[in-house]
Amino acid sequence: MVNNFFFANKKALVYNELMSKKVVSTNRKAFHDYLIFDKFIAGIVLTGTEIKSIRKGMLNLKDSFAKIEDGEVFLYNMHISPYEQGNRYNHEPERVRKLLLNKNEIMKMLGKIKKEGYTIVPLELFLSNGFAKIEIGLAKGKKLYDKREAIAKKTQERNIARGKYSS
Repeated sequence: MVNNFFFANKKALVYNELMSKKVVSTNRKAFHDYLIFDKFIAGIVLTGTEIKSIRKGMLNLKDSFAKIEDGEVFLYNMHISPYEQGNRYNHEPERVRKLLLNKNEIMKMLGKIKKEGYTIVPLELFLSNGFAKIEIGLAKGKKLYDKREAIAKKTQERNIARGKYSS
């Protein structure tokens, strides 16, 4: 009886570890337009209809960015579609949302932004144990020739994977 209880809990533990992160949206444009140097995970302050829309996957990270203002981080231009059953309590789709980070992380980002000219770009939004989290990255914009190099490298890797060995 004790052994079955132990194994049942172990299976539940493994299942929870595997299922603890569900990616809702990824910002693929950020990886194309920026070189990502450092990544942070932050919580987001949301309303009730916003989290319901996020769970349905009704959001867009494409043109969003983050700013540090008065020692706090805010996310701009993240579009979360209004919830269908939200009636008059629905949210504004592109309102400014506060990100939850430690003071040390904010100061580290602020130093790199001022010293090296980085920007803060959201990379992916995921659900972790029922809470919405966002992965943000310190990034620097790519030049046009960097983008061309990345596209050429991707096509070359794709051709190698297919079995077409061409230069």
